[in-house]
Amino acid sequence: MPQRLHYAHMNDLWSSRRQEAREAVAPLALRMRPRSLHEYAGQHHIIGASDQPPTLLRRMISAGTLTSLILHGPPGTGKTTLAQVIANETGRHMVRENAAAVGVKRIREILEDAARRIEETDGSPDGRTILFLDEIHRFTKAQQDVLLGDVERGIITLIGATTENPLFAVNAALVSRSTLFRLEPLSDDDITEVLRQAIADPQRGYGSRNITVDDDAMAHWAAMSDGDARRALNALEVAVLSGGADPVHIDLATAQESIQHKAIVYDGTGDEHYDAISAMIKSVRGCDPDAAVYWIAVMLEAGEDPRFIARRLAILASEDIGNADPRAIVIADSCWSLVERIGMPECRIPLSQCATYLALAPKSNAAYVAIDEAMADVREGRTRPIPVFLRDGNKPHSEGSARDGRGYEYSHNASMRTSIGGITGQDYLGVDRRYYRPLDIGAERVLRERLDEVQRARRDAETGDGD
Repeated sequence: MPQRLHYAHMNDLWSSRRQEAREAVAPLALRMRPRSLHEYAGQHHIIGASDQPPTLLRRMISAGTLTSLILHGPPGTGKTTLAQVIANETGRHMVRENAAAVGVKRIREILEDAARRIEETDGSPDGRTILFLDEIHRFTKAQQDVLLGDVERGIITLIGATTENPLFAVNAALVSRSTLFRLEPLSDDDITEVLRQAIADPQRGYGSRNITVDDDAMAHWAAMSDGDARRALNALEVAVLSGGADPVHIDLATAQESIQHKAIVYDGTGDEHYDAISAMIKSVRGCDPDAAVYWIAVMLEAGEDPRFIARRLAILASEDIGNADPRAIVIADSCWSLVERIGMPECRIPLSQCATYLALAPKSNAAYVAIDEAMADVREGRTRPIPVFLRDGNKPHSEGSARDGRGYEYSHNASMRTSIGGITGQDYLGVDRRYYRPLDIGAERVLRERLDEVQRARRDAETGDGD
């Protein structure tokens, strides 16, 4: 027995040494992960600030009433780190798994260990378990069924992380049992603060070395990392490790070499895809050509299909501009055709030309509103029979065709003449209903004047005043 204890003690010693060896080769981004809320950068809307009232998450941690959480946001915003910080702050044991890889058997093992830990500690906080599930949107129904019962009983606290919108990508049962927190990309100031901490920290960072970084180099990393602290720390590490022996001085040129391409967070089928096209459409609608071409640039740099952008511009040309500038839909159609024919990278030019023209074109959604109101009337049961005089009078296949078209007045023979043609007093709809209401904007102003003239002429023809 003593010998077995001796071996166990030796194994513990070796385990500690192995852990130290692993930590020694860990990348800077891993070494610099915050261990407490005090060290955590950004996300002030979630973790709060010292000069603000405590946030919901801080109150939950302080009261020890942590519920299941889903943390969602772009990569590099600190979802995994925040989960570990929560575990540290609450004194709970954390088990980390990937939802795409963990099986039902492993979940059962985790639940059994969690229950045993509660029993052995009489339910004290340090005996509670947090299960951190990365990519929780990949969690299957079978996995969920095994887990949810113990989550509801408080045996285990679930914290999930995903880059997807959990309202669409995560099982409804998990969402309904969880508090959702969205993490945003870090600001440039937040990234800069993270970098300065890494340079100054003597244990985990480069505080024990003679490292200096120019301000413009720091600003370049902050801008190019696009809110991803991990990417900024990786760039700092590359610059330091490639700098040779101390002292190491990092200038702008060195910073540019260490992070050569900006990371664009963009999922071709997820939130970023829809958010970016929404931003472009609303920018054009809001008459801002600069914003419009910027959001197009974001999509193209991220690899978006330019034909998708062209289709949306064509829809926008009719929906938001319409007859205020009839040339808009022609330009959008030409743009779509050119994008199909020439592809990237040249098709960025007609996309830009089309977007800037549409942004500055006069806007009217009158045609869009007209068809939607008419279709709503049809759907809601107010369908009108076609008046006899409007029916096809040349239908040999239809019985009673001789009666169809009876009484129709040929407009070109009408005595009431207007600037756009002959007007009869006939009612083509059979009900007093206005769908198309042109605005007093752009070319639609002319259509509005013509419509007013037509309506006056029709009223005169009905009453005989124009004869």
